[in-house]
This record gives sequence, C-alpha cells and structure tokens, in this order.
Amino acid sequence: MLKLKKFLGIVMVSILSMGVLSGCGGSSESDTNKAGAVEVTMLGTIKGEIGKEFEEAVEIYNDSQDNYELVIMPLDGNAFERMTALYASGNTPTIMAMGQEAKEFQDKLLDLSAQPLLEQAQEGSYDLVTVENGKVLGFPITVEAFGLLVNNKVVEDIIPGFEPSQINSIEQLEEVFIKLEEAGKGAVHISPLDWSLGAHLTNKFFAPQSENSEEAVALIESLKAGEVKLIENDIFNGWLDTFDMLMEYNSAKNSPLSPTYEDGAIALGMNEVGVWFQGNWTLPMLQEVDPEINLGIMPYPISNDPSQYGNSQISVGVPMYLSIDNENATPEQQAGAIDFINWLFTSEVGQEYYVEKMKFIPAYKNVSATPQDSLSRSILEYMNNGKTLEWINMYYPGDAGAAMGATMQKYLDGIITREEVATEIEEYWAGK
Repeated sequence: MLKLKKFLGIVMVSILSMGVLSGCGGSSESDTNKAGAVEVTMLGTIKGEIGKEFEEAVEIYNDSQDNYELVIMPLDGNAFERMTALYASGNTPTIMAMGQEAKEFQDKLLDLSAQPLLEQAQEGSYDLVTVENGKVLGFPITVEAFGLLVNNKVVEDIIPGFEPSQINSIEQLEEVFIKLEEAGKGAVHISPLDWSLGAHLTNKFFAPQSENSEEAVALIESLKAGEVKLIENDIFNGWLDTFDMLMEYNSAKNSPLSPTYEDGAIALGMNEVGVWFQGNWTLPMLQEVDPEINLGIMPYPISNDPSQYGNSQISVGVPMYLSIDNENATPEQQAGAIDFINWLFTSEVGQEYYVEKMKFIPAYKNVSATPQDSLSRSILEYMNNGKTLEWINMYYPGDAGAAMGATMQKYLDGIITREEVATEIEEYWAGK
C-alpha cells in the first residue's frame, strides 16, 4: 500500500525548497542511425500531451552519446491492449510506461530493485509496483492530480476573490456554475473519454470511502465478492448527484459524447468555460492555447457537508512508471533503457525537459528544477495542507477504466439510469 500522505508531504517539502533551473503525440523515428549503436525502443511518449516535448528530449539524448539510439514506437488506443498484443507477437518495446497493469505483466518485466536511481525516488512512490521478494517493476515518473480544473481568469472576473479550494459542497459548486452561466460563460466541460470517466471519475467514489486507504481499497474486494449494493452506498449516490449536476451544466450537454479531448483544452484555454474535469497532465495542451493561462483546481464534492472527507480533497498520486522488458530485450537494450531513464531524471538537460517542458511534478529528491506554473502551485498547496485523496484507481485491473468508462458514457448520454450504473459496475467487478 502506497504510504501516500507521508510521500506527498516529502514531495511538497522537497519541491518548495528547491531552486529553479532556467529552461533550456505521435510517433518518432530517429533521423539517423548511429553505426554500432544499440537500438532501444519505447512504446509511446509517456503521455500524448507531452509528445512533442518528449520527442525533443529523445533527440537531444540520442545526439548526446553514441552507444544507444532510442526509437519511439507509436501507441494508438488502449495501452494495456497494445502491450498484450505486442507480447503475444514477440515484438515488445524495451521501455513501456505502465500504471496498474505493471503487476499483470510482472513476470515479463525487469527487476529494478537494485537500481541506484530508486534511492532518489520519494519514499512510498514505488510501493504500488513492488511485488513479492521486493521486486520493483518500474521507475515512478511523476506526481499528478486531478479534479475540477479552474480557469481563474474566467471565474474571478465573475466572482471576485474566488478561491477554488474553498469549494467543498455540491451546493457551493452549483452556485459557481449558476453565476458563470448568468454571465454568459459555459460552466463546465465534460470530456467523454473512457479513461477519464472510468478511472479518474470513479476514483471520486472509491477514495472517499475512508481516510484509511486500505479500507477504501477493501470496497473493491467486496465488489468482487458480490457483497456490495452500490445503490445503497451514500458516497456512491453523492458522487452521482455531483455528476448529475455537472451534466446539467455541461457546455456540450446537447451532444455529450461528441467532444474530443482537445475540445476541452480549447474550451478552457479560450475562456469559453470556467471548469473542466481533468488533471494537471493537460497543462502543456492548455498552455499551447494560452501561454499565460492562470489555473487552479477544485475538489469534486460528494455531499453538502463541508466537513465530509472527500469534499475538500483532490486526488494526488503517482500515475505511471517506466518499466523495462525482460522477456525479449537483450542485456544491451536493457542497459540502454536504464541509461536513458537515468539521463531523463538526473542530467541537467533531462531535468529541464522533465519539469520545465513536460510540466511534471518531480517524483525524485535529486531533481532541482521546480514547477512554477499556477496549476502545479495550486496542487502543492493541497499537498502542503494534507488535503489529498489516494488514487484508488491505481489498484484497478488494466481494463477497468475502459469498462467502467463505457458505463459512464452511457449514463452521460442518458441511455441508462443510476440503478443501471450501479449494476453494471457491480457486474464488472464480480467478474474479476
């Protein structure tokens, strides 16, 4: 179990005490093949939102040494399904960005427990990918948070002195939406993406079940055993009450499944809406729309009791890890993978790209670059005040996001009822 609160406190203190280094999606293939270099492949660019910046970093790395050539394999669609197919074909990449699916591939991954880089990782940051006998399946990539992103300029122009962290009830959130609409602005944008609705949104009813994360995870086991009726769970119903309200004020409610991922960034970045349910991984996209965008983040409340756990907290955790293949990769390719990962997290140029260009909140104590954007600082404030929820979604199976996401897409589109949402989610977990 991730020692999240202790880990997040250490992250916050270490980041706030650091100095600042000045800054120095798709697929990528090397422009030149270095004679004698070992080719190391990587599936995707960690996240599509930082694809351009990651590819630039890879190009710099490739030019900086002659031993290895890192080549990015395209990732289209679901990462879990893609990795399953690649392992079945024997055409596996050397490096893969993995989340909870790492444990499902653990017999195929290199044990990283003896790697010196892990000594720099924040305490608790790789607990989730530590398995039997102390085997470590991946290097933590970053700290991320999700909730209701706020365009501060839009909201503060309408509600002077607005402070996102002060919203801690469903009624307060609706008051914000009402004022936005009365001023002629869209209130909230909902991205109908299965991973967003199925993994991140559902965390908002799992995580608040208890301040003890083990008890929150226990709900998953109870669902597997068929012991829970979600429609009788107060937090589940409060979670859907909030989502019902978001649906009512959704800027795309007339065609709720039509918006693309990019539409959300455009809507928030162009000051068309005040709020977007997403995470800080969208920051590079938003800054492309408006380089000076001023962002904050609000909790996703689950009741009208401001003191209830979950109403004042945002979800913060380590979402992904860099894992290395141990089934088809040669020792030379594995060495190249470790060389690149060390370069990214320890070299001056690598760190500049990691923090300043890719906008990652560091998961390593040795990283001296410091996030300076408004959204990262807002997240750090929640961390500083201990107002965080664990990512219980990191304990989901690899297909959970897509499965529960499909259910929530139907609910968003008005096809199924609240009772049917509860039943479909129960049926999914009963099959695990």
